[in-house]
Amino acid sequence: MGWASYQEDIESRFFGAISTKITQTVIAPKRLPEPMPGTHNAQHKSQSAPGTEEPMITLSEVTIAAARPLPVILLADVSGSMAAEGNIDTLNVAVSEMIAAFAETDAAQAEIQLAVITFGAEARVHQSLVPASKVTWKPMQAIGRTPLGAALELATNMIEDRDQVPGRAYRPTIVLVSDGKPNDAWQAPLERLLGSERAGKAQRFALGIGADADLNMLAAFLADTEARVLEAHESRQIKNFFRWVTMSVSQRSCSVTPNQSVMIAPEELDDFDDF
Repeated sequence: MGWASYQEDIESRFFGAISTKITQTVIAPKRLPEPMPGTHNAQHKSQSAPGTEEPMITLSEVTIAAARPLPVILLADVSGSMAAEGNIDTLNVAVSEMIAAFAETDAAQAEIQLAVITFGAEARVHQSLVPASKVTWKPMQAIGRTPLGAALELATNMIEDRDQVPGRAYRPTIVLVSDGKPNDAWQAPLERLLGSERAGKAQRFALGIGADADLNMLAAFLADTEARVLEAHESRQIKNFFRWVTMSVSQRSCSVTPNQSVMIAPEELDDFDDF
């Protein structure tokens, strides 16, 4: 499916998905008294009894359901090795384009929100969870090592925090991108995430950048034998990965059942270069 045709499909879904509830109130006229004997019926019909009102239909209520949050959390490896071959620059561009696409996605039922957690010199929230349309993107810098375990803890805490991810939110999406091997204890934090009542239900995507990426760790993060860990050995493949994530999440947000995963095959994207 090409980008143009996909956008047309989104617009069609948007205008077809708005649910409007209209309650009509009918004010009935009072019953006229029976005509007196000898009175011409036509004359009676031409006169209205005091207090009588003509039939009237008024629009008393119009309700448009508010869109529910659809959180997307990016876990981005910003270790020093990401500076090689311009990978951090490509990652910044790809994330910026994803944010712009999310912000332009009109969906009646779901509002895409985005948070970015980076792990390099430390694990930290680089971008707090807000609607994509309100994100002011600040480029990430590559420095430090790969404290993935701490990043997973931050992600789990964010999803479990009902002030950030309310109960009415659709199940979140977590995207993990890394070019190396974690340098901290990540197994226990991953078990906590996968075992979490809320975070464990998240749709997950994973990308390994370069030959040093720990593909076994990324596969453990997906925890799904049918899920696919994608690999990027060139900068263009990083952009392709984020195009894939963008279209999958956007189509899910515009579906009639946003809680169900939508996984577009990467090969379905126009001009897509295989991983």
